[in-house]
Amino acid sequence: MSELAIRVENVSKRYRIGVRNTHPTLREALVNSAKRSVQGIQRLMHGRNGHQPENTFWALKNVSFEVKQGEVLGIIGRNGAGKSTLLKLLSRITEPTEGRIEGYGRVGSLLEVGTGFHPELTGRENIYLNGAILGMKKAEIDRKFDEIVAFAEIEQFLDTPVKRYSSGMYIRLAFAVAAHLEPEILIVDEVLAVGDAAFQKKCLGKMDAVARSGRTVLFVSHNMAAVEGLCSRAMWLHNGRIEAEGAAGKIVSQYLQRSFVTTTSCSWADIATAPGNEKFRLHSAAVRPVSGLATEPLTVRTPFTIEFSYWNLTPGAYLNVNIQLYNEQGILIFEAGPIHPPIWRPLPKGLYRDICYVPGNLLNDGVYRVVLKAVNNRGTLVYTAEDVLIFAVQDTSDLREGWYGEWGGAVRPVLEWDREMLQTDTPSVNESD
Repeated sequence: MSELAIRVENVSKRYRIGVRNTHPTLREALVNSAKRSVQGIQRLMHGRNGHQPENTFWALKNVSFEVKQGEVLGIIGRNGAGKSTLLKLLSRITEPTEGRIEGYGRVGSLLEVGTGFHPELTGRENIYLNGAILGMKKAEIDRKFDEIVAFAEIEQFLDTPVKRYSSGMYIRLAFAVAAHLEPEILIVDEVLAVGDAAFQKKCLGKMDAVARSGRTVLFVSHNMAAVEGLCSRAMWLHNGRIEAEGAAGKIVSQYLQRSFVTTTSCSWADIATAPGNEKFRLHSAAVRPVSGLATEPLTVRTPFTIEFSYWNLTPGAYLNVNIQLYNEQGILIFEAGPIHPPIWRPLPKGLYRDICYVPGNLLNDGVYRVVLKAVNNRGTLVYTAEDVLIFAVQDTSDLREGWYGEWGGAVRPVLEWDREMLQTDTPSVNESD
């Protein structure tokens, strides 16, 4: 069995809400000590014991796990789940309130832009400072120095104080230092949140190389495709506790299924209380994969159906039901209705079901809502059901080829492409022109 890189045993972290953790001056410490003594005497005189209730918050509670050497662990969860607190504990920025953490090897951390940088020092000086903090000798830093500078693309500003760097320069240098100074354990918190697409691709490629070299990586990100593509194992934090851990793909699917507030199916058995009016009433609506279980998550590759059943309450109505699909920005992605005959024919009163088939490789990842419109006589609106369905489409790691930045656009089709070589050589370029 591989040796351990990290062992976490029953770790908890408590914060006092509304209290700043500052370091008092000597005078303030003496005054506070005197106040505590007086308050203690007053409690004894008035028969009060004890501890006054504190307004506390447990950011982490009884967290235990192990990470093997060379493993890439993804840590996922909503904002406030305790991810950043855990990384600060592992990086020894703060101490746990309870429990024990064992780390075997040097730890390099990229938790926030410029973490560990001194703003008055130059980029060159900060590289050597961070290397010294990691316990590296000057010769080791010298060997990696040119590679760090080239990766960060800051050659022109190497001897400029980092307080004058842009946020992009800061993050490039911070990541370059953390990844290139060869820590045994690399901890990265949401590196994809800053930087352009080219930089994101470079960072993820470097993380992949670090993992392949046998070093341990802990990666926190809200980008599920990156977690699934880069990590062998994932851990889901929820309200300061471990909700689940295991294979990255399995944990990501569980997280997505349970984290989105969605309505993927609904039904109304009683026609009297069902949405609608005297002409039209809904009976049910659902979105589900074409194949597989209805509870399985939809991905950008998954073909799925939007189904709805309804009562037509008007004999001989020329009824047609259309759907409108909106993304989370409120943009109308498409409007669709049946087009094959015989659609405009009089319908007897009764219960009907319509099914719309949506192909895979069409929608981008995100959350979508379905608006249903019942129309009579090719244009008379009978009834509108707003947001009758809300569902999520998740990204996948295939076809990404190492880049996990945002894939722009309201839709994300896979289109046919051809390439041909037009000639076997290229004309020379006169650089003096």
